[in-house]
Amino acid sequence: MTVVDANLLQDVAAKALRRAGIPQDHADQQLNLLFEAELRGIPSHGFLRLDRITRRIANGVVDPNVRGLHEWRKHAFLSVDGQRGLGPVVANAALEAVTMRARETGIAVAAIRNSNHIGMLGWYAERVAAEGFTIIALSTSEALVHPWGARRAMLGTNPIAIGIPTEDGSFMMDTATGVVSMGEIHDHAHRKVPIPQHWALDAAGNPTTDAEAAKKGAIAPFGQAKGYALGLAFELLVSSLAGAAIGTDVRGTLDETEISNKGDVFIVIDGPHYRLKAYLDEIRALEPAAGFDRVLIPGERGRVCREQRLRDGVPIADEVWERLQILAGTKIAA
Repeated sequence: MTVVDANLLQDVAAKALRRAGIPQDHADQQLNLLFEAELRGIPSHGFLRLDRITRRIANGVVDPNVRGLHEWRKHAFLSVDGQRGLGPVVANAALEAVTMRARETGIAVAAIRNSNHIGMLGWYAERVAAEGFTIIALSTSEALVHPWGARRAMLGTNPIAIGIPTEDGSFMMDTATGVVSMGEIHDHAHRKVPIPQHWALDAAGNPTTDAEAAKKGAIAPFGQAKGYALGLAFELLVSSLAGAAIGTDVRGTLDETEISNKGDVFIVIDGPHYRLKAYLDEIRALEPAAGFDRVLIPGERGRVCREQRLRDGVPIADEVWERLQILAGTKIAA
């Protein structure tokens, strides 16, 4: 593990994206998403993914030049064909459109198909909530999670993020419906670190602590049957609204050669928000349980981590840092 100055890390990653032939504005959006994940302590959604992104562009399964085709169906439902574009570029364009529409209608929905991995959903939720809107963000992935009681994967990790404006900022939660994301499994595999036994099954359907074996198996749903129910509901909702692939038919979020066919949904609401700060402050003021220093609100740990890493540097896996420098065509002295 290497600790890299935040500005240096951002500069090297920016060079790597430019060398991949991505237009400047689109490269900036992809960079900001990956960099924010690293700052928040989520390396599974950070620069670990940049190598695969550049390979997918080189292989022609990602078009870095497009923003997606928009078709309004009725007045508040936006259907988006992502045209194989970069995930955050397509998602940001869709969010801009539905946020403007929600100002008129009170609520608007964007459903996206044929786009690529949109990364950390909280990145979108926090920004939209900061503009005064409530947002629910959903996404699907390749089949990586096993239904509760089954031995093989049939569901995506199917994350959800919710952002809500408050009097002094915004509330944001972001979680997958698997115990972890597959990116977290890959991160452990990169670092050759065992995973907890309750995280995943191997290809034979048996619990494993081997991250490499877990990559070929299935992630467990969080909360057992309850997480399975939520993950299945999100899979059905996103697939039906977006017209995206479902279950084991989903491709293109983990490899370098398949066109991505998963789905994303954003629900944006322009409405009143009452007494939220006072309630959140009540929760923060609760006496902590044994083993806890204080009671946190979802998203707060990531914000603290962000401040620390901007100040002290970003820990990054040695292999990822070396690969970033190769992609950028540069070599940083140790």
